[in-house]
Parts: sequence; structure tokens; C-alpha cells
Amino acid sequence: MSNIEKTQPIHPLRQRMIEDMTLRGHSPGTQRHYVRTVRACCSHLGIKPGDLTGELARSYLLYLQGTDVSYMTINGQATALRFFLRVTLGRREDVERVPLMARAKSLPAVLTPEEVARIIAAAPGLKYRTALSVTYGAGLRASETANLKVSDIDNASMTLRIEHGKGNKDRKAKLSPHLLEVLRKWWQIARPQYWLFPSRKGLMCPISTRQLSRQFSSAVEAAGIDRPEKITLHTLRHSFATHLLEAGVDIRVIQVMLGHAKLETTSIYTRVSPKMLQDAASPFDSLPVIDTAD
Repeated sequence: MSNIEKTQPIHPLRQRMIEDMTLRGHSPGTQRHYVRTVRACCSHLGIKPGDLTGELARSYLLYLQGTDVSYMTINGQATALRFFLRVTLGRREDVERVPLMARAKSLPAVLTPEEVARIIAAAPGLKYRTALSVTYGAGLRASETANLKVSDIDNASMTLRIEHGKGNKDRKAKLSPHLLEVLRKWWQIARPQYWLFPSRKGLMCPISTRQLSRQFSSAVEAAGIDRPEKITLHTLRHSFATHLLEAGVDIRVIQVMLGHAKLETTSIYTRVSPKMLQDAASPFDSLPVIDTAD
């Protein structure tokens, strides 16, 4: 059972929602997000959660669009409200009134290897230099880096065990020899006991993704990286995949390394690699030369 709100009595409807999420294997983080979303929506509308309808949820999403938040935030809220309506309240007919926004077709930003090295070197302290090295070196999501345990390092198979990644799926990530040396240096100095990157709150708490992202942003600024695109911690994962592709690694192998369910998701990196564009010969260069009268 989820540990949400253990210290105070839980409303029966909230308890039912938590149970619904638990039965479907939703992670504790997802459960907290869904509960917060329903609470925020109903608070904004001034209603009890049991009175929520598709039309009211729709009006809340329209309000969010007016606050200029990202489509990802809006879709995250919509997904939570759809779950609450469809599963917990049993109002399946209302779900279609709570649509998901179409995703923008923008390409992800990608750093050069030199920029990645500068950012890692500019990270504040060994802990964050190591965490950013792992994020890029194994192509991990922020939550996957934050939740790594010391026991997840497998020297024999040269892999990192990723538990409960996106979609609550486990997988193995590549551990390169150089990255292993970086991790050994971190362990020798910090001696983490359970979590590989413990929080400042205590050794038995993992670092938060928010703190990791903040330190990444600080490192980007300190490294003097100035890009027109927005650079986030996830950019390291995009860069990892693109650099592998440019090095000639088969895209299906990259798919497995990233933990993508569909090859279509991985194929986006074929559209963002400047090296692949430069190396591709234009058919214009192969046209036969024909003399003209001019």
C-alpha cells in the first residue's frame, strides 16, 4: 500500500483512489502526483472530489492553459484527472471530455561531447560530477539516476540495474570502464551505504530529481553553455543517444540501452544528429556533368 498521508486519516474516496493506483502498479511518485492533481483541481473549482465531472475537469485544464504552463504539465494533470474520473469515480463517459494536448513536434536539444565534458567538470563537487557522469554515461533519466542504489552496480556484467524505470519497467544500462572508475572514486571518498547518491536529508533518502536538476542548471551556467534551445538534465540522455548513433551503434541497440518500448521513439535521434547530416552525401554531387553551350 502507498505511504501517502499515513500520518492522518484518509478520506474514503482518496483511499479508494490510492488502492486503485496500487492495484495497477503505479509508483509512489505517480500516486502522489495524481492525488495532488485531484486536490488542486477541486480546490480551484471549489468542489468536493466526488462532484468532479468531465466538464469541470475540462474547465480546469483550460484555466491551466491560460497560465502558460507547458503542455507536458497540462497532459500530466489531464492523465491524473482521467484516471480519477474513469477508475475511481467510474464515470467513463466523462473521460473523452478531458483530452490530452497534441505534443509539439520540436526536436530535442543535443550537446556536443565537448559541451557535455564542460558541464560535468563545472558541476559543484564530486557528488554531482559523478551523478551527471552517470546520467550521461548510461543514458539515464533523472529519476533513474536519483534512485540508483550501491547494489545496482554490477562489475561482473558491467551493467547498472535500473529498477522501476519509466512504465515501472526494470532494465540493464551499460556501465563503461571509465564510468566504473568514476563510480569507484565516488564510493572510496563518500562511502554511500545504500543509495548511491544520498540526499542531504540523510543517508537513507535518495537525492531528489529537483536537486539534481538544479545542480545541472548551475553547471550549465558555470560552463558558459549558451544555447537558443532550452537545456535540461534530460538533454544529457538525448546527447548520449545521439553520440552513440554518430559512433555507428545500431539504432536497435540504442533502443534497448534507453529502455524504449518502440523503435519509433528512438528514431527521433536520426533527425537531430548534425554529424549524420554532414556525412550523408547529397545526390546532387553524383549527378553526371553535362556540357552546355554557355
